[in-house]
Amino acid sequence: MLIDSHCHLNYKGLVEDQPAVLARARASGVTGFLNISTRRSEWEAVVATAAREPDVWASVGIHPHEADGHADLGAQALLDAAAHPRVIGIGETGLDYYYDHSDREAQRKLFRMHIGVARETGLPLIVHTRDAENDTASILAEEMEQGAFPALIHCFTASRDFARRVLDLGLTISLSGIVTFKNARELQEIASELPEDRVLVETDAPFLAPVPHRGRSCEPAFVADTLRHIASLRGVEPDTLAARTSVNFFKLFTKAAL
Repeated sequence: MLIDSHCHLNYKGLVEDQPAVLARARASGVTGFLNISTRRSEWEAVVATAAREPDVWASVGIHPHEADGHADLGAQALLDAAAHPRVIGIGETGLDYYYDHSDREAQRKLFRMHIGVARETGLPLIVHTRDAENDTASILAEEMEQGAFPALIHCFTASRDFARRVLDLGLTISLSGIVTFKNARELQEIASELPEDRVLVETDAPFLAPVPHRGRSCEPAFVADTLRHIASLRGVEPDTLAARTSVNFFKLFTKAAL
């Protein structure tokens, strides 16, 4: 088994030929896809794809870039959407201080709301963080003290210290094609050291195509290339790592196994 734990099948670059994209991924050995939403207007289409394809699941959430445009979104909207049988995660959500497309306080408020929904539903929180390590870790720690919730850091590119902090909180770390880039030395070292029961693999397609596909629109099929690279870093067989990350996926996303 091999699961792409984070992709955007309804984004431009994939949605135009979605059946062929899925067929190529399945031919590459991908057996499951988590289709991620980033704004409320996407929820219906993202969930519909998961309802139509038996090996696709969906998430519902608001990306930090979209926080300003969702200031009036209440927790009940997320709770209602999360009740769909094919919705298995909350997000992606989090903090992005690199682009600052939304007010930082609005991002933090929305992030905490998503955490509350993850806690209430038991569905894993899918966290995006960029140039916001301290605030992300602090909010996660504060909220964990109010009641535990499952969560992961997607497309991990942060520091070793941040990795330690979130692992200590019980989170899982997902690695994308960035780990294959030549200038990703520290990330490669972190990838080689992660506990085997806390690592997932993803594409974030249509973004971040791994080596040897750089310069192309990323597809879920390319998760196999990222996995092979991580397996080499960790000194294990790709099939072993594929099986391990699949076990980790279903352990975290328990609703997917129902």
